[in-house]
Amino acid sequence: MSSVSPIQIPSRLPLLLTHEGVLLPGSTMRTSVDSARNLQLVRNRLLKGTSLQSTILGVIPNTPDPANDAQDLPPLHRIGTAALAVQVVGSNWPKPHYTLLITGLCRFQIVQVLKEKPYPIAEVEQLDRLEEFPNTCKTREELGELSEQFYKYAVQILDAVSLEERFKMTIPLLVRQIEGLKLLQKTRKPKQDDDKRVIAIRPIRRVTHIPGALEDDDEDEDNDDIVMLEKKIRTSSMPEQAHKVCVKEIKRLKKMPQSMPEYALTRNYLELMVELPWNKSTTDRLDIRAARILLDNDHYAMEKLKKRVLEYLAVRQLKNNLKGPILCFVGPPGVGKTSVGRSVAKTLGREFHRIALGGVCDQSDIRGHRRTYVGSMPGRIINGLKTVGVNNPVFLLDEVDKLGKSLQGDPAAALLEVLDPEQNHNFTDHYLNVAFDLSQVLFIATANTTATIPAALLDRMEIIQVPGYTQEEKIEIAHRHLIPKQLEQHGLTPQQIQIPQVTTLDIITRYTREAGVRSLDRKFGAICRAVAVKVAEGQHKGAKLDRSDASEGEGCKEHILEDAKPESISDATDLALPPEMPILIDFHALKDILGPPMYEMEVSQRLSQPGVAIGLAWTPLGGEIMFVEASRMDGEGQLTLTGQLGDVMKESAHLAISWLRSNAKKYQLTNAFGSFDLLDNTDIHLHFPAGAVMKDGPSAGVTIVTCLASLFSGRLVRSDVAMTGEITLRGLVLPVGGIKDKVLAAHRAGLKQIIIPRRNEKDLEGIPGNVRQDLSFVTASCLDEVLDAAFDGGFTVKTRPGLLNSKL
Repeated sequence: MSSVSPIQIPSRLPLLLTHEGVLLPGSTMRTSVDSARNLQLVRNRLLKGTSLQSTILGVIPNTPDPANDAQDLPPLHRIGTAALAVQVVGSNWPKPHYTLLITGLCRFQIVQVLKEKPYPIAEVEQLDRLEEFPNTCKTREELGELSEQFYKYAVQILDAVSLEERFKMTIPLLVRQIEGLKLLQKTRKPKQDDDKRVIAIRPIRRVTHIPGALEDDDEDEDNDDIVMLEKKIRTSSMPEQAHKVCVKEIKRLKKMPQSMPEYALTRNYLELMVELPWNKSTTDRLDIRAARILLDNDHYAMEKLKKRVLEYLAVRQLKNNLKGPILCFVGPPGVGKTSVGRSVAKTLGREFHRIALGGVCDQSDIRGHRRTYVGSMPGRIINGLKTVGVNNPVFLLDEVDKLGKSLQGDPAAALLEVLDPEQNHNFTDHYLNVAFDLSQVLFIATANTTATIPAALLDRMEIIQVPGYTQEEKIEIAHRHLIPKQLEQHGLTPQQIQIPQVTTLDIITRYTREAGVRSLDRKFGAICRAVAVKVAEGQHKGAKLDRSDASEGEGCKEHILEDAKPESISDATDLALPPEMPILIDFHALKDILGPPMYEMEVSQRLSQPGVAIGLAWTPLGGEIMFVEASRMDGEGQLTLTGQLGDVMKESAHLAISWLRSNAKKYQLTNAFGSFDLLDNTDIHLHFPAGAVMKDGPSAGVTIVTCLASLFSGRLVRSDVAMTGEITLRGLVLPVGGIKDKVLAAHRAGLKQIIIPRRNEKDLEGIPGNVRQDLSFVTASCLDEVLDAAFDGGFTVKTRPGLLNSKL
């Protein structure tokens, strides 16, 4: 029999400090490496080393130190175990760490520490050899698995070099372990006898007072829950495929120890499966007349949207198995997109559930996590179905245009299956891993713009534009919905406060400038709070905030003295009036409560000199008027553009100046030196005010041409004209989008004439009749027609001598 040569370890060893146990020679253990020193050791020694000696470490038991790992090296135990690194496994979650599988070789003693950073290295002296005691390896491995209460004994055994000392230390521990096993056997024997006596009656009455049987009580409760869960699975109406999966999982659950982490995951999965509404649904209310009345009562205007909902109801009444349409309401904030979705659910008699998608950047939010991950859960679609408890609710996917994208996937791509009527009858959530039918769900998405919605997702939805409101519509909405809501929220009654329509119009035109009504609603809230203070004080009930000539038809009410012109709400309410008189909010009260007007009509002031024109722009918040200003100065022929402009708008500016330079002789446009070359020794500066707002798009082309034509001709652009349209290098005017929002913005600003591309004439049909009556529209197909309409008397062309001047 050949002899085994003794193991010789290097005289210098890197030290691995571990607090998870004591490694003895001949035993194997796994240890986690997450401290800075140990991480550096693994990376520099184990992962980069190529020789066998590079995998030999010195393992030193170390008591856990709550102090920072980056501080000085802690005191080291003088005896350690040389170990061979058998396996290295790394992970980055939840933080970088490694798991080492190490096998003890022999003991060593630290002579001196040679280096502390980045990881300690020590000069060591080998104390024993592994082949000296071939029959003790198994014993040492068992001792290495002792619990933490024997930690100090394990260290003492590690320090014992001679065999006699080790036996003296381990024999008392073994005797103690044997006594513990005998005592445990005695306590279990009477419990088993009692179990035999009650086993016949356990299905009828649970025995809960057997000594030492508390753990059995918990197991019985869990077993009862599993029996109930199994019964729910058998009686559920889930599809056959889902039923098979649940039966398989319940069988696994019965065989699984409760201490396993997978036990709770499997149980949660089965509970979700039996709670999902596989075949439970509500019955739609298909009374078209009642639905029309309900929609009209809840929402003023929005005729196109309400018409589409009624069409769905009518078809649903004729065909019961109609798949739910995928509607997308696109419009500025505050126009009622979300509230319309809630009203649709109310009209149909369905459950309503809102899913906010703004900022979502993980596809697992839509499709769920796979159950292999810790903390996995279903996606928002399945979770929403569990919440509402029916399989045909109205799902509102709010802010679908604000979905993000990250390393965790693209949620917009995950929505493709959800919002496809041809596929969503077989939607598979990663957590469920079985198909669920979404075809009866009515999905309604909302967005401020379609520009940020991926084309594939946009193709699956029916787009319904929800434009902003006109001033008349806002007044009706305010007095039908907003004011009554604010009065109720602030505990006021119509007998305590009155807000005339003329006051509402002042708030709309002077204190808000928006497409929706959110800011308007907040202004009414501020007024109600100010009045609530006076009412709560109990001193000024019925005071009328009005001058004697501010309200027509109010002769039956007492007025504040004619000479009195109150400057604040407190001054106006100092006069005691009959308690039945309500507080009347007029412009003076508005100024006291809301402050000076935020928006004044500045159009005529801005266009008081040449080189200024008004354009119309579309934003996700609605239409806006946009001023374009130009100036010229001596220079080198440079064009400067300011106002945070995008590339498309910059190109429009270059197109405009090129077209004017090529037609300068035709219109007799010259620079300051009388040259038809407009950029000869001349610099031009174009500015778009509101410089903090990013601007882009082609629709400012006609406005830039008009602005520059005004600058070089010295003529003023009409102050009541606004325009929009894209231009070409040949002077054609091309159509643009957002006409309705732009027209409403011009109407809010008090403008009277709007120049639009001729090919946009069809879009005027969607403009409310009262707005069209207040405005005049000029359709243009070329820039000659635009300039002719933008200046008083037309844009006159000075022809060559001998020819009469002609008007374009």
